[in-house]
Amino acid sequence: MTATMGTAAQWIPNAEDIENARITDFARFVGARTGQDFPDYRSLWQWSVDEVPEFWRAVWEYFDLGDAPDEILAEPSMPGARWFPGTTLNYVDQVIRHARTDRPAILALTEGGPVRELSWAEMLTHTAAFARTLRACGVRPGDRVVGYLPNIPEAVIAFLATASLGAIWSACGQDYSPQAALDRLGQLEPTVLVTADGYRYGGKEHDKRAEITALRDGLPTLRATVAVRRLGHGVPGAVDWDSATAESGSDLTTEPVDFAHPLWVLYSSGTTGKPKGIVHGHGGVLVEHLKAIALQSDIGREDTFFWYTSPSWMMWNFQVAGLLVGATIVCYDGSPGAPTPDALWELAARTRATVVGTSPGYVLACAKAGAVPRRDHDLSALRLVGVTGSALPPSSSLWLRDNVGERVPVASISGGTDVVSAFLGGVRTVPVWPGELSAPYLGVALDAWDERGRPVRGEVGELVVTKPLPSMPVRFWNDPDGIRYHDAYFDTYPGVWRHGDWITLTEHGSVVVHGRSDSTLNRHGIRMGSADIYQAVEALPEIAEALVLGIEQSDGGYWMPLFVVPAPGVTITGEVRQRINTAIRQDVSPRHVPDEIIAAPGIPHTRTGKKLEVPIKKLLQGADVARVVSPTAIDEPELLDWYAAIRPARP
Repeated sequence: MTATMGTAAQWIPNAEDIENARITDFARFVGARTGQDFPDYRSLWQWSVDEVPEFWRAVWEYFDLGDAPDEILAEPSMPGARWFPGTTLNYVDQVIRHARTDRPAILALTEGGPVRELSWAEMLTHTAAFARTLRACGVRPGDRVVGYLPNIPEAVIAFLATASLGAIWSACGQDYSPQAALDRLGQLEPTVLVTADGYRYGGKEHDKRAEITALRDGLPTLRATVAVRRLGHGVPGAVDWDSATAESGSDLTTEPVDFAHPLWVLYSSGTTGKPKGIVHGHGGVLVEHLKAIALQSDIGREDTFFWYTSPSWMMWNFQVAGLLVGATIVCYDGSPGAPTPDALWELAARTRATVVGTSPGYVLACAKAGAVPRRDHDLSALRLVGVTGSALPPSSSLWLRDNVGERVPVASISGGTDVVSAFLGGVRTVPVWPGELSAPYLGVALDAWDERGRPVRGEVGELVVTKPLPSMPVRFWNDPDGIRYHDAYFDTYPGVWRHGDWITLTEHGSVVVHGRSDSTLNRHGIRMGSADIYQAVEALPEIAEALVLGIEQSDGGYWMPLFVVPAPGVTITGEVRQRINTAIRQDVSPRHVPDEIIAAPGIPHTRTGKKLEVPIKKLLQGADVARVVSPTAIDEPELLDWYAAIRPARP
């Protein structure tokens, strides 16, 4: 479990990096107020978790958010922490205050199309007009406005208009089926639906008018539908977006709301039932995102922030937060790998992006395709690459260094929809070690615990957070007694957030993430994260993707199959199986060589791209398909039949 620890750093901040970092300025700000000296990031982090209320007061004051209350954390217990009592604000106010004329607010791209600039004035004017339209539809604070949209500027404007009224936003991408969208958005009983006639992906136009009809039929509380003519079609019975955002002649105004007033609802994966609606508040999101964007990611007014994402994924919300610091954000409707595997890097060059975010899967695909972005594209503006979604293998991290830029740090981050941010990741003043996340984020009292709740170092443990964060959920939707919220995070260690990831804390303060703890491989009493296996196997050119499971059997045995999807033109022969076993034996552990290697037609994922490890494990243990997973929650539900069919033939 310590394969990456002890390796040399691939990027080390120089004196200029440290001096110019926003977090250095923040440390000086805190030092001037406390009289303390913070010689490095670790000392600042330690203060931030020792003095939690004072840290968040410092964040509030550093970003000049107004008068802070005398009491920052009125109730520190989890769940149920109460932050900034009596404070009113609106997330959108922080966007408005950063309006400027010298740079665009949004750069919009689609496959094969030109870059479209949207100025701050245009964005806020359209937001004010759409807010007027929502008011005319009867939208009031607490009402829900939902989106079924691609990643386009209109989605950002619709969110800002909704939030400005104190209404609650929620969205999913148009790759979701109508039923999958209803499983999520239908819970909210929305007042208005904002949608588009379709989207572009992989060189094709995807007309979604039939899906929109089905979605509207399932939302009886709708008073209006507003549709963007993305593909040039009209949506019958819908208000045209251009009409809904025609200039109102008035400035954008906002509704002051309580610190914990709901801003948006995000969703759990929904693999084992209806997705849980995760509610976040205006204030908690605001202070967390200012910290994560400005201090941890070092994003500011001169940056162009481009994370490849969809409105279905929390990284869409995270990227919108670039507007909170005056940065330009990039909305891209299309595939990162079309027309060529390195298309994302071409887009980064075209937009002069300074911060680019992607997934480990995309990085690996570029590596296997032989892409060399630094050679083929002008990435001279790039100063940070962010990666999240799963663990980033050391080999992929080093590929980014060698093929994107030696002086471009890689910020692998880990957190989740649950807090709409990260618990740990990169910092401009801390080195980057391949396969490791550089440090816990400020204010995150992160630890690794064993089964008895004892801290462990240098070995695998459960990722826990022992003190509250402002962006922890206000509640779950339709969970009046809070039982589902409690059981999701606090049933293992009372009063302590258990996130469900296996991690190792290293001697130099970084963190290795090994994968989900509920899918841990426990061979002969030795635990191994599935991510460690994937790093070894998916690096092989013969393998497109893999899924490894550790299955406890009724007779006391333990079966560990490895399912592999071969690369195009490859057959899983005995020789290929031997190469896989050798890679695992040499790069991971000889104790975790699989019992069986099975060629599979595909690996099922959640709608946000996470492998379906636990449900497939339950399926192979004999559970009924209908009870294991909701087909609308996964990308290729037909694969469930294949996995179910092989079950009777297995031990």
